[in-house]
Amino acid sequence: MQSKKLSVLFYLSKAKVNTRGLAPLTCRITLDKKRKEFSTGYYVSEDNWDASKQLIISKSIELKTINSQLNQISQLLLQHFNNLLLQKSVFDVNDVYNLYKSNSDTTVTYLLEFYFDYLKRLEKLIGVEIKKATWKKHENAYSNLKGYIQSTYKGNDLKIQTIDLAFVKDYEFYLKTKRKLSQATINKVLQRFKKMLVYAIERNVIEHHPFIGYRFNLTKKQIVYLTTDELKSFENLKPVMPRLQLVKDLFVFCCYTGLAFNEMGNLSNSHIIKGFDGKYWISILREKTLKNVSIPLLPKAEVILKKYSSKENLIFPKISNQKFNAYIKELSEDALIDKVITHHTARKTFASTVLLYNDVPMEIVSELLGHSSIKVTQESYAKLSNRKVSETMKRLSTILK
Repeated sequence: MQSKKLSVLFYLSKAKVNTRGLAPLTCRITLDKKRKEFSTGYYVSEDNWDASKQLIISKSIELKTINSQLNQISQLLLQHFNNLLLQKSVFDVNDVYNLYKSNSDTTVTYLLEFYFDYLKRLEKLIGVEIKKATWKKHENAYSNLKGYIQSTYKGNDLKIQTIDLAFVKDYEFYLKTKRKLSQATINKVLQRFKKMLVYAIERNVIEHHPFIGYRFNLTKKQIVYLTTDELKSFENLKPVMPRLQLVKDLFVFCCYTGLAFNEMGNLSNSHIIKGFDGKYWISILREKTLKNVSIPLLPKAEVILKKYSSKENLIFPKISNQKFNAYIKELSEDALIDKVITHHTARKTFASTVLLYNDVPMEIVSELLGHSSIKVTQESYAKLSNRKVSETMKRLSTILK
């Protein structure tokens, strides 16, 4: 009787080439003229595959590591085949595959599966280290990656070890062309993906960081703020409708305190304290940086605060961010301000027009805004600071003539 022999062959499924020009690497095992095929989870270009040698030919370290993985698959299949020879007189190719699958599934790590577990771990940190809103952003980053894999790889998950720099760049291209995301949003999505991969390295799941050699396309946002004349024009508005009067007061209050929308909405009597100087201050914990911030109440802000003070815990009536920004648009048109204004414009106005243009030092501006470091303030407001220097030097030049 002819002895049994197991044949293991790897080949590219060229009919399933994806948008990156990569074909799935398939494993075919043959026993007694019966075949069983399954995906290895790896994708390779035809130029990098030597079918006769059953090897990937490339200088890329990431691609070379796949060769050792293919060898491991072969050895594992042959091991299960030999075990079956010793244990059973009758078995077929499916028995070999089933043993391999039950064993390999415990060792293989798939990208989306690992990312999902990472998300569940992060979720447990809500209220401990992170806010729920932060976790939601990580969840959104996962959804974007899942959408990319579903559209590019026909819904198949990928082994996390196969992720390389080319994958990262192609993923960025997808976010830009298919998802139509702005560069700033793309950077955030990729930064969260990168953070997950760092966690994978820390757990010895992958050895090489796929982002090595990748450069983020940094963007600078144009800071929108009200000038001194625009702020005065806004303050001089006399809205007839109560809803517009409320929004006008809240916006002006934030122009003189720099409070973010949630900080304004959650401002309570307990946040108003009497300082060492005998004047009233706002003392809050910034949600974004978890930094304690103390802001002295300027006269115009104090007037508005007294207007809305009551025995209620929250000082200001509740209003949604969407409605607030819709009403601000109406008010800005009445004030003849030709800018797209949102609530966040008030915070920028506080930093620029109220503070920097009145010679308040950058380090104090940073402290009042509750930034995590002065570098954040400098990167955002350097141009405004330079403009103030230019105006000061012009005045000095006039004096020294």
